Amino acid sequence: MSRSIVRRTRAAVIRGLGISTRDLKRFQNNSDAEWLLGLPSFPDQADVVLLFGGDGTVHRHLPQLLELGLPVLVVPAGSGNDFARALGHDSIQGSLKAWQLFTASRNNVRAIDVGVITSVAQAGARAVDAVSTGENADADTGRSRHYFCCVAGCGLDADIARRANRLPQWLRSYGGYALSLPVALAHFAPIEVKISSSENYDDYQFVSRGTRKIMLMACANTPVFGAGMRIAPRATMDDGKLDVCSISEMHKLKLSCLFPTVYSGRHLGIKEVEYFQTPRVRIDSVTPADIYADGEYVCQTPVEIGVLARALRVITADGN
Repeated sequence: MSRSIVRRTRAAVIRGLGISTRDLKRFQNNSDAEWLLGLPSFPDQADVVLLFGGDGTVHRHLPQLLELGLPVLVVPAGSGNDFARALGHDSIQGSLKAWQLFTASRNNVRAIDVGVITSVAQAGARAVDAVSTGENADADTGRSRHYFCCVAGCGLDADIARRANRLPQWLRSYGGYALSLPVALAHFAPIEVKISSSENYDDYQFVSRGTRKIMLMACANTPVFGAGMRIAPRATMDDGKLDVCSISEMHKLKLSCLFPTVYSGRHLGIKEVEYFQTPRVRIDSVTPADIYADGEYVCQTPVEIGVLARALRVITADGN
């Protein structure tokens, strides 16, 4: 009688900076998987990738993860864990349960969209290292692509992210975004942008949505950013569209009062807030404006931002 041989799950591991091995050992002790530290060179060398870290760690490894095409389990162990939350992983223990479900049945894998930023004109003084940011340069057109998992945007959000990144890691974990808001708001000046959108991702014919001065513009793949702020409460990760939220110029006192409403998504009822969905949006500005994605500096305007539909396979809490 022939016997079928069941091969053990082969798990590749990515650990963000400063991540302890203690959490990894919890996963190793709860399965008989074969473990590979670091990303494999080819997809047939592993069955799954476990990423221990936050949004920044996901952001830095997105190009390789997309190329491998393996299911990814994000374990929330960074200073910002909005992507893990969007997948239903509110804690390391929650991710461990998802891991156990995956190793038992593999029926909690889902294909989701990934955001992509196309830099129309690179700013030489702020050129970004391709390895650290996931840039794919096109030498013929001068355009470059950068991927993101959560939210990309410009304005006050970018200034807050820049200031938060200067804080010690332990302090960022305890509300670095909120701590950086007052100083950023005090020094921020609205930026004038022209916003255009297209009906289809592959359509490069943009229709202008007008020119205005904005305080903030967020192009969202997930509902949350900034450690739990529901900037795009209607966003879903597999609809092939971005949810765009822009806040026009307003008095800074009013804006500071608006921010608490973002945690519940009630900011959409304020007249200075515009919210729409689109496969692709273009942002031009009178002067170059920094674009941040997943809390990391990416490039400067002008940019086109869209999504790669269902390009990343992820392990979710329950398969939904």
